[in-house]
Amino acid sequence: MPHSQSQLFIGLMSGTSLDGVDGVLARFSFAEDQTCADIATVATAYLPFSDALREELMHLQAPSDNELHREALAANQLASIYADCVAQLLTEAELTPAQVKAVGVHGQTIRHRPESGYTRQTNNPALLAELCRIDVIADFRSRDIAAGGQGAPLVPAFHQAVFGSPDEVRVVANIGGIGNISVLDHSGHILGFDTGPGNVLMDAWIAEHQSKAYDANGLWASGGTVIPDLLTELLKEPFLSLPPPKSTGRDLFHRTWLAHKLAGFATLLPQDVQATLAAFTAATLADAIAAHANGASAVYVCGGGAYNAHLMQVLQAALGERELRAFVHSTDVLGISPNHVEALAFAWLAYRHVHREAGNLATVTGARGPRILGALYPA
Repeated sequence: MPHSQSQLFIGLMSGTSLDGVDGVLARFSFAEDQTCADIATVATAYLPFSDALREELMHLQAPSDNELHREALAANQLASIYADCVAQLLTEAELTPAQVKAVGVHGQTIRHRPESGYTRQTNNPALLAELCRIDVIADFRSRDIAAGGQGAPLVPAFHQAVFGSPDEVRVVANIGGIGNISVLDHSGHILGFDTGPGNVLMDAWIAEHQSKAYDANGLWASGGTVIPDLLTELLKEPFLSLPPPKSTGRDLFHRTWLAHKLAGFATLLPQDVQATLAAFTAATLADAIAAHANGASAVYVCGGGAYNAHLMQVLQAALGERELRAFVHSTDVLGISPNHVEALAFAWLAYRHVHREAGNLATVTGARGPRILGALYPA
């Protein structure tokens, strides 16, 4: 069916790695029946967080003194950075705010407690709408939780739209701070859930021992030796054996959690711990794929983990150890850069909101049914 119209949407994503905000400006072409027929990336941008903001967002992950006031100030800072990212995208594409239909913004998760009926993505979308003069759609997860769901992951429906194949079973593995997978069956059935830590523990460990934000290309981990008994201890975490739907975050996997796991061991070489943490992330992903997608032909990785060559190799080896034949690739081979997938997903969720289409998958999140996600803040 020929395309009759198109609309421009911006997606903004700042994830659990707390490094900065990724922005994507995308053109959504849709047919006469209003179904989305094509998504094309027009421009991309990335703005890093300052050390001070990153530290404050890290502190807000747990209860602290005067946190309501401090969160509000951090939300205002985030809105300013988001607005700068929007401005950069518009400049690159030579567009005006009036030409963009809406901005879909995830916000920064500081608590994710679906078992208590809430999730908190700090943000000030009203300020963002004021600053960028474009309709803003935010707070995408709360409606799914209100309907009894986990509020996460929200990306599997988008993964199916852009990465699904009628000929094979594919897995899309997002390795950000937390890991999650989308299982895209060629029959159209979609499954998705959080698998455990992605980069969060590795980032915390190298920050403590090498004063680096992350292990670039996994070089430090690649020089260490996996500690089998420690890996076994890490894999005892009860969350890992829970059936989907399930989701997690820094509320569970954090430095104190790791300290408890390390407490029963004598002196360990920090580099060996880093190697074991990389093996842990790979094992949790491989175990999830073995349990729920053992017929997959390929695993396509997005998020920061896709740029960690050592982690990609360890994941491929872990799949082989489980007698899985899936090959590990970056989403680059499917035409979307790994660090743009999630931002593009929130542009897609904004598109779905505007067109009054559900953004969640009840089979993924456990919600009572499909729901239109997000709250609108008009320009």
